[in-house]
Amino acid sequence: MRSIVTHVKFKDIMRPNLRRYLLAADEDANLVGMRLYGAGPFHRELKPAMKILKKSHFVIKEGDIIYNKLFAWKGTFGIVPQELDGMFVSDKFPTYELDRTRVSERYLAWFFRHPDVWEQARMMSTGSAALSKLTLNPPRFLDLVIPLPDLVEQERIAEHIEALAAKVERARQLRSHSTTESASLFSAVCENMLVRAGASAPVRKLSSLVDPSRGISYGIVQTGTECEGGIPTLRAGDLRWFHVNTSGVKLVDPEIEKGYLRTRLKGRELLLRIRGGVGELAVCPELMAGGNVSREIAVIPLTNEVLPRFAMFLLSARSSQAKMRGNVRGTSYVGINLKDVRELEIPVPTVSKQQEMLSDLETIKGKLDALANLQSETETELDAVLPAILDKAFKGEL
Repeated sequence: MRSIVTHVKFKDIMRPNLRRYLLAADEDANLVGMRLYGAGPFHRELKPAMKILKKSHFVIKEGDIIYNKLFAWKGTFGIVPQELDGMFVSDKFPTYELDRTRVSERYLAWFFRHPDVWEQARMMSTGSAALSKLTLNPPRFLDLVIPLPDLVEQERIAEHIEALAAKVERARQLRSHSTTESASLFSAVCENMLVRAGASAPVRKLSSLVDPSRGISYGIVQTGTECEGGIPTLRAGDLRWFHVNTSGVKLVDPEIEKGYLRTRLKGRELLLRIRGGVGELAVCPELMAGGNVSREIAVIPLTNEVLPRFAMFLLSARSSQAKMRGNVRGTSYVGINLKDVRELEIPVPTVSKQQEMLSDLETIKGKLDALANLQSETETELDAVLPAILDKAFKGEL
């Protein structure tokens, strides 16, 4: 028979234990921050003494209960682990000693991940969330309520949650592995198409397959501030594997854009990320005609000799991607040069042969896309499992 669950306030199971510490003028400090949604404290930085303006801090110890006053409504609760023992926090991070004769640390740690306590914190906080000033002050923190069965039952619940959470994590890992495998499989299929095409068709450099009046160029170097009624301009983040996201595209001042006519889009150009996600490719959608791109994207205006999607898949093959990675240069601004892009080679069979091969590849891609959609749905379902487990656990139904 399970024990009766009572609801108690934090003030009945915790007491403040602030340890004031005045840092010396030349004393560096390991500072601690709090993750959101019950994920607990972490080492934020080793801050040099010369950058610490306010020397009054607080020392934290292993086993302390800690929270961030400003973001308690987002679940900034936790228990200090051994590796953070002796580090420092500001007065925004009150700490408490837990009565371990009444409360299991494992049980409390899971409760901190339960949306119920975040909502309690939100209701008791004062200020404005819009200004990040919604604050749960220490007296109100101690008014938060926790369902509290006896210690044996707490340990049983925590053990049960941990077992179920481990299964959820394992399912998440399998889903992630499946996604990686799908991407690897498609890259291999593209490689196979590259090899097949190269067996009977001439291999040519990209520079010989583009509109000579435009060549291969990158776009606007400095896009400036958003300009109402400006020119829609794709940036690195808008380009993903085989897809262009046209929602929220930046509008650039026409006076800036008019200096980049070579990359003004007509639709159906091949687009290649040469900075930030090097090697990702997509075909420019027709609705972007009249728009432009930023310097992170190379515009490849292919002639009628090559179907844009055919070239896109050939360049996404493993060997093509390896060549691009081999040409990556830079430290703070990593990317590939246009010279190296122009030297990339692909086989060019007849257009009818390209269409035939592309049809087979699109069929395979369609099936893999369907699998990816299923995986995405599974991820959403997995995200909902742990909150449901915690809800049952703290209602005494687990």
